[in-house]
Amino acid sequence: MKIGIDLGGTKTEAIVIDDDGNEIFRKRITTEKNYQGTIKGIKFLINEIENNYKNIESIGIGMPGIVSNDTSLVKNANSIWLNGKPLKKDLKISLNKEVKIENDANCFALSEAIDGAGKNFNVIFGVIIGTGTGGGIVIDKKILQGFNQISGEWGHTPLPNHTEDDKKFSKKCFCGLEGCMETFISGPGFAHIYNTKNNKNLNSQGIIEKFNQGEEEANQALQDYVNHLAKGLSNVVNILDPDVIILGGGLSNINYIYEHINEQLKKYVVSDTLHTKVIKNYHGDSGGVRGAAWL
Repeated sequence: MKIGIDLGGTKTEAIVIDDDGNEIFRKRITTEKNYQGTIKGIKFLINEIENNYKNIESIGIGMPGIVSNDTSLVKNANSIWLNGKPLKKDLKISLNKEVKIENDANCFALSEAIDGAGKNFNVIFGVIIGTGTGGGIVIDKKILQGFNQISGEWGHTPLPNHTEDDKKFSKKCFCGLEGCMETFISGPGFAHIYNTKNNKNLNSQGIIEKFNQGEEEANQALQDYVNHLAKGLSNVVNILDPDVIILGGGLSNINYIYEHINEQLKKYVVSDTLHTKVIKNYHGDSGGVRGAAWL
């Protein structure tokens, strides 16, 4: 059996799967937003699993950012308390076990490629739209990590084809750059634009509730959101030309996206035909934890 851990900015989730991908166990806890608390939470979950299940073959962890091959320290994590820390080394000491650690978007893409929405495709771009924005590339069921370990990091490319209106809502990203895709299409980015336009203070879930109630401002916010998403994904299609794009993360549950995104995407892709489709994940917003187990 294999343990998978999805280390998110708000929750840490663990599963156990068998060799056929059958889920044996699942549990979520709140992520403590400090380094030692994060390690303590992972250890708590793994101890509980090992107390209940024997014959654990491997432990895989998906996390925002990556463990650098050069320094062995975490880099590029939007859970900024992890950056610059020797997470893999400290987990090995704390657990007295080897662990495999991979970017959470790569884990999500791997999960969907193996037995999810992308199982019948060869080149997959997996997208995380939640607390942050990430991406992962899987080719022939293998993660493409890249020479610099940043393959798929489209969340830190700037919004293309931006309008004067877009510029009004451009802001500095945690990575230090201005106007990153993450600042437009992550949950906090989506809420920032809506709240700034309408002088309100809602999170992304609250905006969706307003949309379901028929509020015009929320309807406009979703139109803008899909347009921003299509602009960003057009860069991915123009460069990678994947078979399919699979959305994951909390915002991937918004049905409005799938009703409009593929038509919007055609506007920005430099091709007279567009066979690539943007589709919803199969394994839900916890797909990344399965990919961590498959590592």
